[in-house]
Amino acid sequence: MNTFDDQPTLIGEILQLRPLRADDLDALHAAASDPRTWAGHPATERYRREVFEPYFQFLVQAGGCLLILDRTSGQAIGCSRYYPVPDQPDDIGIGFTFINHRYWGGVTNRELKTLMLSHAFQHFARVWFHIAPSNIRSQKGTAKLGAELAYEAALDLSGTPEQWLCYVLPRERWAARAGSQER
Repeated sequence: MNTFDDQPTLIGEILQLRPLRADDLDALHAAASDPRTWAGHPATERYRREVFEPYFQFLVQAGGCLLILDRTSGQAIGCSRYYPVPDQPDDIGIGFTFINHRYWGGVTNRELKTLMLSHAFQHFARVWFHIAPSNIRSQKGTAKLGAELAYEAALDLSGTPEQWLCYVLPRERWAARAGSQER
């Protein structure tokens, strides 16, 4: 039996990830409230409170979601989620991720994914990322991790089937890539 904790507290050099709680709405919306954060994302209006709240409620109810905190300021800067993969039941997905645009590029996303992937690969051989076909930024970022596009599929990840690009990252590829970047 897999005893994976999908809401751990994970601490890195610059980030702390902890379970998302219902009382995090204001802090997380503050991180999401700039339209630039949603540039290139299919949900371009998610910076608006009335659009953000249903997304937030889904994340809290679905579970597996982690609040991303800047360790220096203590401020919420985004969130990400572990979730079951409908067509790959022996694996785990990482997604529903957003990071405030001021933290884009470089070390923040890398540390976020390193923390989450390191935790996931203690229990799973493969991690999946499901990306909207129009979300080029996420496609590029996911490819930088070493994940490869495996196929396209209509999957229900949040209550409504949608078309996704399905990227897979095997543990061995992540270990080789992570090891080469430490040198």
